[in-house]
Amino acid sequence: MPKARSQQISISDTPYYHCVSRCVRRAFLCGEDAATGQSYEHRRGWVEMRLLYLSRFFSIKVCAYAVMSNHTHLVLFVDEESAKSWSTEEVLTRWHTLHKGTIITQQYMMNGTLPDYLQPLLDATVETYRQRLMDISWFMKELNENIARQANLEDNCTGRFWEGRFKSQALLDEAALIACMAYVDLNPVRAKIDQTPETSKHTSIKKRIHSAKHKQQPKTLYPFVGNPKKDMPKGLPFRLEDYLVLVDLTGRIVRHGKRGSIDLSFAPILQRLNIPSENWMTIAIEFEQHTHAAVGTELILSNYYQKVGYKRRPKIRKTKQLLA
Repeated sequence: MPKARSQQISISDTPYYHCVSRCVRRAFLCGEDAATGQSYEHRRGWVEMRLLYLSRFFSIKVCAYAVMSNHTHLVLFVDEESAKSWSTEEVLTRWHTLHKGTIITQQYMMNGTLPDYLQPLLDATVETYRQRLMDISWFMKELNENIARQANLEDNCTGRFWEGRFKSQALLDEAALIACMAYVDLNPVRAKIDQTPETSKHTSIKKRIHSAKHKQQPKTLYPFVGNPKKDMPKGLPFRLEDYLVLVDLTGRIVRHGKRGSIDLSFAPILQRLNIPSENWMTIAIEFEQHTHAAVGTELILSNYYQKVGYKRRPKIRKTKQLLA
């Protein structure tokens, strides 16, 4: 029986999560229908645009994404600290961009004040919206429902477009995070949809490479900030240059099938995280096959499973071998 989403997502353990949504029956509803020859490729653009649009208003940052023909991969960061610092006006402005809100919230935004007897109701509503704006389930709902409605309208039909639940994995440490991001960014290369990361349509890696050519980082994605010893700014704890090299080297091996032709042990990120090159290739290419609801070292994973109430520790032995 699937575990409740509230038990799978624990911000106190990690703010990073890998989320996967699949089309019903795994049909190619976002790609090209082999039976009719009709292309639905443009829907991948819908998903990408909606994803990056939502990240502007939610306190959830996009670390990596890949929009495939029949499923999507996202690596998300929940910025709980920022959400808690928002004023009442900022919370309502963000929420009203997506929804109408209530008569009371609309009245407050128009007049800047409310009668005293309505203030407790306003405060409770604002806190509800604040929680939603840093909730991964609400983020995925806002993303997937919008795409489903557009697709059904285009197809002149009703019914499900996505499977009932999206899959989420907690990424408990830096090794799990970097492995999952590389796995997501290389999905089109691994699926033989594209030949190189920089030509992979509707992926975060293409957007990062394009911006890097202009010595910038995309404003719509959670930035790389390196790994300073103190005064750590908000962002991914890796150097962008190291990550791009790592993805490129891994992608070359995947594409040509020459598993041992490039020595990945020289990649600075793998040296710092102490991941052997052969382990890296396994987890970066087959991440979902060897992981379960959470990914991390044995100790962190055991503590997480105990905290969220798992009676068993699924795939912990395999994860231990790969990320020890």
